Amino acid sequence: MKKTALILFVLLIASCARKDAPQEPVQELQIAVDDGHTYEYGIPIDLYSREEGSIGKGDVFSTILDRYGVPQQKSYQLAEVSKPVFDVRNLQVGRDYHAYFDTTGDLAYLVYEATDRKSVVFSVLDSLGASIIEKDLDVNTRYTEVEIQNSLWADIQNAGASPLLALKLSDIYAWTINFFGLQKGDSFKAVYDEYEVDGNFVDIGNVYYVDFQHAGKSYEAFYYDNGNESGDKYWNGTGESMRKAFLKAPLKYSRISSGFSYARRHPITHQVRAHTGVDYAAPKGTPVMSIGDGVVTSVKYEGAGGNTVRITHNSVYKTAYLHLSKYGPGIKAGVRVTQGQVIGYVGSTGSSTGPHLDFRVWKNGTPINPVTMDSPPADPVPAEKMPEFEAAKARSLAKRDSILMYRIYEQLILDPLRPVSE
Repeated sequence: MKKTALILFVLLIASCARKDAPQEPVQELQIAVDDGHTYEYGIPIDLYSREEGSIGKGDVFSTILDRYGVPQQKSYQLAEVSKPVFDVRNLQVGRDYHAYFDTTGDLAYLVYEATDRKSVVFSVLDSLGASIIEKDLDVNTRYTEVEIQNSLWADIQNAGASPLLALKLSDIYAWTINFFGLQKGDSFKAVYDEYEVDGNFVDIGNVYYVDFQHAGKSYEAFYYDNGNESGDKYWNGTGESMRKAFLKAPLKYSRISSGFSYARRHPITHQVRAHTGVDYAAPKGTPVMSIGDGVVTSVKYEGAGGNTVRITHNSVYKTAYLHLSKYGPGIKAGVRVTQGQVIGYVGSTGSSTGPHLDFRVWKNGTPINPVTMDSPPADPVPAEKMPEFEAAKARSLAKRDSILMYRIYEQLILDPLRPVSE
C-alpha cells in the first residue's frame, strides 16, 4: 500500500513539473491541410520530385540555381525580393538544401536549412519570394550529476549530457570557481532544459539549479530573472549575485607559469626580486579581458612590462595587464570599460621569455595575489523582490525533487526488490 501511494505521489509531482517547461510559439513545419496532399515546408511534396544537396565551397546562390536551369537574371531577382526575409549572401558551407521540381522538371522551390530548426523556402516558379519555416522546439527538463575525473568537458559527455552544459556552468561560475583549477573528486548536480528538434539535441536552455562541490565547498546557484539592468540571472541561496565585481581570471589560459611572490628569480636577469603579479601562459593573440568595470588610466609601452593597460575600478582596486601584443579596439586612456570587455591580446613584449599575460592587482595601493583575492559581490536581490526570488528558488528545487522522485518510481517498477538508493 505504501509503495502504491508513493508511485501515485511521484506521478503527480512529475506531471506538475512537466507543465512548468516553457514552450516557445513556433510556426509548424508540417501543415495540416485537408486536400489529400502531404505538406512539408508548406509545400505539397507529393506533387514534386526532390533532390538533396549541400552548400559547397565556392557555391553562391546563383550558381546553385544555375545548376538547376534557373537563368541568372531570375536568380538575381529572387535574391533581391528575398532580402527582407533572408540575405542569400549568408549561405553557409556544409548546410543542406532540398530542391523540388514540378512534373516538367523545372525547379519550383529551393529549401535551405539555415539552422537545425529554421529553414528558408525560396519560391522560384510563379511568385518569386522567400519565407521562414521553423520546426517545433521540444523542451525537456533534465537532471545530471557529474563527478570530475578527467576534465569538466569529458566528464559531462561521459555522464550522457551535452558538453554545452560545461559552457553554461563556466558562465554561471565565472566569478566564483576557477574552472582551470578543478580537482578530481569535485562534482556538480544540475537541473536544466534541453532543446530538441525532431528528437535531436540542439541546445541547452535555462539552467535552473546547480550545486557545485569544489575543493570541499558547496556553491549553489539558482536561476531568477528580476529584470535588473545588470542582467544578473544567477544567485546563491541567500539572494547574492553569482556575478562578482571581478572575473576570476582575465583570460582563458593554459597554465600559471609564475605565481605571486616577493622573492622570485627573474627568468632573464636571474636576479631575485618581487613579482607581485601572476603570469598566465597562453598563445599569442589570446583575448585579455578587464576583470571588472572601470576606467582605463594608461595605455602605453612600459619598458620591461611591454605594452601595458592599467585600469582603475574604484577607490579600492586597480589592475594592470602587461606584455600585450596589441591593445583592444578603442582602448585608450580615459575610456570606460565593462567587465569582460577585451582590452588587449596576449603577447611577449618587453622583458619576456614567451607569450603570456602578467596580471597585477592592487587593493588600497598594495599589491595582492589575484588568484587568492576575495572579490566583493555585485548587488543582491532587492529586498522587495526577495519573495519572488524565494518562489523561483522553490520552483527550481521542485523540478529537481520531481525528477529524483520519478527515478525512484522507475526503480520500483523495473527492480522492485532492489533497495531504493538515496
